[in-house]
Amino acid sequence: MKRFLFLFFLMTGATVCAAERPNILWITAEDMSATLGCYGDKFATTPNIDRFAKESVRYTRAFASAPVCSPSRACLITGCYPTSLSTQQMRSGFSIPKDMRGFPARLRAHGFYTSNNVKTDYNTGNYAEIIKHSWDDSSATAHWRKQPDKAQPFFSIFNLMTSHQSRTMVWPYERFQTEVQSKLSPSEIHDPAKVTLPAYYPDTPLIRREVARFYDCVTAMDKEVGAILQQLEDDGLAGKTIVFFYSDHGSGMPRHKRALLDSGMHVPLMIRFPEKWQHLAPGKPGTTTTRLVSFVDYAPTIFSLTDTPIPAHMQGKPFLGDKAVEARRYVYGHRDRVDEVRDLARSVRDNRYLYIRNYMPHLGYNQPTAWPDNGEIRHDFYRLAKRETMSSPQWNFASPTRAVEELYDCQVDPQNLNNLTQSSKHQEILSRLRSEHVRHITSTVDLGFLPESEAWELFTKQTGWELGQAGRVPLAGILQAAAQVGVASERVFLKNLDSDNPTIRYWGAIGLAVRPVISDFSKRKLRRKISDPSQAARIEIANALATHGDIPNALPALIDSIQHENLIVVTHAARIIELLGKKANSARHAIEEALKRADRIRPPDTPATIVLPGDKDLAMFVSFSCRAFLNKLDE
Repeated sequence: MKRFLFLFFLMTGATVCAAERPNILWITAEDMSATLGCYGDKFATTPNIDRFAKESVRYTRAFASAPVCSPSRACLITGCYPTSLSTQQMRSGFSIPKDMRGFPARLRAHGFYTSNNVKTDYNTGNYAEIIKHSWDDSSATAHWRKQPDKAQPFFSIFNLMTSHQSRTMVWPYERFQTEVQSKLSPSEIHDPAKVTLPAYYPDTPLIRREVARFYDCVTAMDKEVGAILQQLEDDGLAGKTIVFFYSDHGSGMPRHKRALLDSGMHVPLMIRFPEKWQHLAPGKPGTTTTRLVSFVDYAPTIFSLTDTPIPAHMQGKPFLGDKAVEARRYVYGHRDRVDEVRDLARSVRDNRYLYIRNYMPHLGYNQPTAWPDNGEIRHDFYRLAKRETMSSPQWNFASPTRAVEELYDCQVDPQNLNNLTQSSKHQEILSRLRSEHVRHITSTVDLGFLPESEAWELFTKQTGWELGQAGRVPLAGILQAAAQVGVASERVFLKNLDSDNPTIRYWGAIGLAVRPVISDFSKRKLRRKISDPSQAARIEIANALATHGDIPNALPALIDSIQHENLIVVTHAARIIELLGKKANSARHAIEEALKRADRIRPPDTPATIVLPGDKDLAMFVSFSCRAFLNKLDE
């Protein structure tokens, strides 16, 4: 009967009376690493957050689940790994089970007023359902102050965009000055000459200016945090509210956002417990904790703090409250397609070491990417990207390729500059983290190893989560084929091209594309396989041929895929053609037609930061690649 009543309340949105519980306030800064005074950054001007840190427990080892916003938000709202949900790609349209309505829906069912100001980029085809069931109010004016019953506990989120990549490096500098820097006093504006650049940044006036600009944005964001905390005080609610401050991943600057390095994954996290709820805190105000925390842990932790039942499907570990469990030994990260930029990498981080496995090592950290490339700073990297003039840390980011594996001692090398995979002293650590990585992607059923177009075919009747957790996605052979890329022999990839599994053929083609050279026999086999029935495999077979010089036989298949009805396929093919550049000149007409189609679906004046359903986001990514390709031809 109790279970029936709980399900009734959850389904209907009705509230239940509950014993007194704390309010929960989340203040989320967009695109910001731990560049705060309270985290030891002496260049930062963040008096409000620093004051808040003295009243809070500060976490020194909190990590995002992905180095980009939408997948991270999918993790936060569900308490599950996006790679298990098939929501790991940026702006994903895949559905999740209908009963996963966002964890705030359960808070509402247990008597909480919930508000969200304002971001709702939950990275799933179910996003409208999540918004409907999770929030009493989700809008630009959402606020705890709008709750009709002031005695009702609340869960409120404020997402602060002032430190977002758009402000810190993409907007024209004049717009940044008008909309952000103008809010600062002269003493709060950061001097580019005094910037301390990380070792992986070249020292140029433009890069110095843009890093100083980032710090200005953080200072302006700090003022917004101060205003929200003051509102809580003014309303007499500070003594009743547990407050979280964190960022959604690392900063939006180059080599941070989109990278599984600590610069992209390590985030600030501070939690303030009022005296009444101090017994729930892991330490006294002003103290720090080295406990490892991941975004997947946040939802079950909120349930633990509010005496709300934790659903069995959640993969996170509550780290506070009555249901807190033993500290985790590892946190995990994933990098997949972001906008038009394809990638697949995974990470494992313990208290000291970071392991990264790059499954597409032929694609570098600094791939061209249309929207961030509006920022001037990225063009300084492109201009200076020469191995003979860059330092090793700078080239590691600017290089067109990556190592298959990376291992960093984050204690002695916090900037992740020295890859230890070849160190004889670290082989045991490498082996341990490598094994943990394999265990994690296997046990959680990592769906990211399926190409998106194949996943759409598989997940037509049931969601990826439902099929994966039921053991109906046979990943074993696929994971092995992906792991062979960059390390196996040509013979292995040729064998994979003959597999009955289209995804194994896909990874076989990628394996051949990654090799520095391939035999004439392999080229002949690729030509025979160019009409593969799987679009994903066909595109990568064409890419392997083109990479090894056979453009005439590769382009017809890519041009055919550019005209496909599924925009996932078009996005894939357009990106391959974009990266081929002028060598693919004969694809101009097909790309022009694809661009017209994309612009009809999503008008080009639609801001990139606006999330739209279905093909409208994919059309934007198609247009990104098409325009970049055409611009390259016209240079």
